Amino acid sequence: MPESLMLFAALALILAGAAWLALSLESHWRQVRGDRAATPSTVRLLRVLGALALGAGLLLCLRVDHTSMAALVWVMALAAAALAVAFTLSWRPRLLAPLVAWIRH
Repeated sequence: MPESLMLFAALALILAGAAWLALSLESHWRQVRGDRAATPSTVRLLRVLGALALGAGLLLCLRVDHTSMAALVWVMALAAAALAVAFTLSWRPRLLAPLVAWIRH
């Protein structure tokens, strides 16, 4: 797989991971889904998915660059993803709905 594609996949995973972690909070869940609160198992699933996505993003960053640069890119991507998710939640929270559309409760 080309390095640029791996880096793009890493950034996408980090963004999805940040969004899943945010959506595991009740207030953000209600902003996006608009229905009753998420079940405890859904919250746990979202947190696990978020952590796994962030970890997979780190592994992909490590495959693309040497360790010190990969760690820097990962931390910068975390900050950018957190900012993007925060702005999305404050502007158009329903844009994050596809990330949890498959969850039924």
